[in-house]
Amino acid sequence: MRYPVGVQSFEKIREEDYLYVDKTALIFSIIQEKGYFFLSRPRRFGKSLLLSTLEAYFKGRRDLFKGLALDSLTEDWEPRPVLHLDLNNGTYTSPSGLLEKLDSQVSEWEREFSIDANEDKEKSVSLRFGNLIKTLAEQTGHKVVVLIDEYDKPLLNAINNPELSETYRSQLKAFYSNLKTMDPYIEMAMLTGVARFSKVSIFSDLNNLRDISFSYKFAAICGITADELDTYFQPGIHSLAEKMGISHEDVRAELRKRYDGYHFSETSPDIYNPFSLVNVFADNSMRDYWFASGTPTYLMRLIEKGAYPFSEISPATIDRRYLESAGLLDSDPIPAFYQTGYITIKDYDSEFNEYLLGYPNEEVKYGFLKFLMRNYLPKIERKGFSIPDFVKEIRAGKPEGFMKRMESLIASVPYNEKGLAEAHFQNAVYLLFTLIGQYTKMEDRTSDGRIDLQVETAEYIYIFEFKIDSSSEKAMEQILEKKYWLREAVSGKKIFLIGANFDSSTRRMTEPIIATPPESLQ
Repeated sequence: MRYPVGVQSFEKIREEDYLYVDKTALIFSIIQEKGYFFLSRPRRFGKSLLLSTLEAYFKGRRDLFKGLALDSLTEDWEPRPVLHLDLNNGTYTSPSGLLEKLDSQVSEWEREFSIDANEDKEKSVSLRFGNLIKTLAEQTGHKVVVLIDEYDKPLLNAINNPELSETYRSQLKAFYSNLKTMDPYIEMAMLTGVARFSKVSIFSDLNNLRDISFSYKFAAICGITADELDTYFQPGIHSLAEKMGISHEDVRAELRKRYDGYHFSETSPDIYNPFSLVNVFADNSMRDYWFASGTPTYLMRLIEKGAYPFSEISPATIDRRYLESAGLLDSDPIPAFYQTGYITIKDYDSEFNEYLLGYPNEEVKYGFLKFLMRNYLPKIERKGFSIPDFVKEIRAGKPEGFMKRMESLIASVPYNEKGLAEAHFQNAVYLLFTLIGQYTKMEDRTSDGRIDLQVETAEYIYIFEFKIDSSSEKAMEQILEKKYWLREAVSGKKIFLIGANFDSSTRRMTEPIIATPPESLQ
């Protein structure tokens, strides 16, 4: 079995006998509806392959569809002129970078279709693009198909440079305006990208663009469903089970936990990350492939800018209409987390028209939290602190040891602005204990600025109470007064009570108090 790792060409996949998950019935639904479509999906989710498949159909390559659903759904294989623009590849660091890319692509099309454009060379690239569409339709007798892959890549590259971003916005708006002015000569257009840019008005004049990003009908057009996993990946599942010495069902459960969980509408099926899944079976090994393929540095800057509480990233509740219309540049970072694939739809409340969002799976959750930890606490490893060391001391029943590590950790937090110390403390504690939750059982109850949690191992239970600008004594008094340990007294495990306080003026955690429950009350 050949797995198409890094292969985004439908032609190459079919001609070189790579595994292809047949999405062509869904693709035919788009072809039938025609019109102008926009699809947003996270990076490496199959958007490029989708457009490559559409290109093959509209070029009349029926030979590539032999044995696939689309081959039996239509007899219309008449070739149309196709203009396929891929903005993935380009140097978008200067005002001329985007125009150079567009000029190069339009020139290539003019050569491909033998269109004499000498008299148009002095015209803008946008006018040349429009003229190309019209000329192709008139010369071939067929309306043109326009496919634009990663329409937003230049804007994403310039997102931290407002002046350059505005330049690119204007250039793209002029270029894409041809999709409206040349409508009589266009059969279909489809644009894909990671994000919406609602506030930059790229498509303000393109009122015929249909956003299918949240359409339940097309929710599975990119990614792998559970049924597709069982249909196409049985040999890979068998090989993994043999290597790991576990059953097929255990392999499926592990794959589901690590890579499943994406939803793109209120009734979406479970969607596996296709990039991770294909790499798993190609390598016969489970690793964090998707997360390692890119870093969410822009999201980190969003978090730092507003001292955003990590605990509010997942779970998050958001109005459906807002999520479906929000852009990447909106002040609320939650839509940006969703659009880039770090959180996804987990549930839908029809009464209040709200989405519940959360991490899709363990690969994303723990990969993202570890990324935050490395960026939030860049010196953590050099200071002799590591999550494994912390977990080992928790498992060994050494609260003094791991609390000393925690004090050192909190002291190393880089507070960028005065007044943000409390938010940084809460984020640091949230990160730390959420990450150890990957290896231990953790109950997290967070409210009103206090972090109150319980960690359980095979032999020990730790009950924490954290105060801010109070005292460790007050924290311990609350534990004793409310008898937090009583429900765990029958467990037979040794219980530790830990009260600690963070002083925002000194930006330090004061000496914690560590105790065990009063014997008379155990």
